[in-house]
Amino acid sequence: MKSALITGANRSIGLETAKQLSEKGLFVYIGSRDLAKGEEVVKELIQDGFQNIKAIQIDVTDPESVLAAKNMVEKEQGKLDLLINNAGVLGALPQEPSTNSIESIQQTFDTNFFGVITVTQTFLELLKKSDSPRISNITSGLGSLTLHSDPTWKYYAIKALSYVSSKAALNAFTVTLAYELRDLPFKVNAIDPGYTATDFNHFNGPGSVESAASFIVKHTLTDENAPTGKFFSNDIEDESEESPW
Repeated sequence: MKSALITGANRSIGLETAKQLSEKGLFVYIGSRDLAKGEEVVKELIQDGFQNIKAIQIDVTDPESVLAAKNMVEKEQGKLDLLINNAGVLGALPQEPSTNSIESIQQTFDTNFFGVITVTQTFLELLKKSDSPRISNITSGLGSLTLHSDPTWKYYAIKALSYVSSKAALNAFTVTLAYELRDLPFKVNAIDPGYTATDFNHFNGPGSVESAASFIVKHTLTDENAPTGKFFSNDIEDESEESPW
């Protein structure tokens, strides 16, 4: 049985992704900063008929927490097949470049960028034991510098410095990691689930969590011929579903 770890999975898109992976027969670890909240969610899922789901405490900004999670997965599974770096924060608003404080920017990067690197580097040992390891970094269309330079883009006016720059940095990590692992069976991609209605954005997005999660699953549960080092977006109306960097 393949195993998956999803960070920030006790609610919204992460939770729905966990449900869909469970339905496909994977063992899914629901990563949650607050273990009690994660366990409560798992209890409800089991009551709803879901199987092979377990809550795991992981705070991506706390290296000791990440290492403890890695040790648990190693003890129980021996390896990890899918890592979905889903945990993220918007950061305090407003985020005007002329006034956005360094402290606020650093706090956003701690989760959206450094946290992803910490989790990925820590779990890389277990992922290398998989026959088909996958790393999906959940990003945003707002991380595309190309789109941010296009006045015709529908989200062109959203220039939130902390969030935008953290996701652009995450995209850069994705590209460089994919290149480093290019000769191994890894597939490492940045996945934008699209502008989705969640508590993250006060339910303003037009997309559903079901569609967002389905998109993540589609580009994570891939075969050996799938691409790596790509940026896929649920908001791109193109057959390739690729976003410009």
